[in-house]
Amino acid sequence: MRVAVEEIEKGFEEEVIVRCYDKNAEWVEHVREAAVGALSVCGWRENTLRWLKLSEVFYFEVVDDRSFLYTQAEVFEAKEKLYEFEQLCTGSNLFRCSKSMILNAKKIDYVRPSLSGRFEAVLSNGEKVIVSRKYVADLKRMLGVQEI
Repeated sequence: MRVAVEEIEKGFEEEVIVRCYDKNAEWVEHVREAAVGALSVCGWRENTLRWLKLSEVFYFEVVDDRSFLYTQAEVFEAKEKLYEFEQLCTGSNLFRCSKSMILNAKKIDYVRPSLSGRFEAVLSNGEKVIVSRKYVADLKRMLGVQEI
């Protein structure tokens, strides 16, 4: 395996490109986590500001025009709008699962079919989240599954 690092001029977006035979290989996931997991987002809780790594976030949700970040056991308010958070998560394990929610695929314990083509994702902290049928294909892609 060869590793190449290319210096770019300011103004260009930094990126990591991985060329591999198996995109689900464990080492590919480590590269992804190293590149994207270092990204963080700001969350507010009880007048306290905390920087959260994207890898800590279970899901991001918008309720009544307010944005929230959910971690293992805490809820933080965020300033980002849904589309801004979605842009920040590009290339990570977080994906859009409904009109108002972005879910971390790495925090899913298991999934099961629900009503009307939707799926219920049970997270590692026991919370249940509905994946809209519009985003089921994205869920399958994130989990590396052809048929559920």
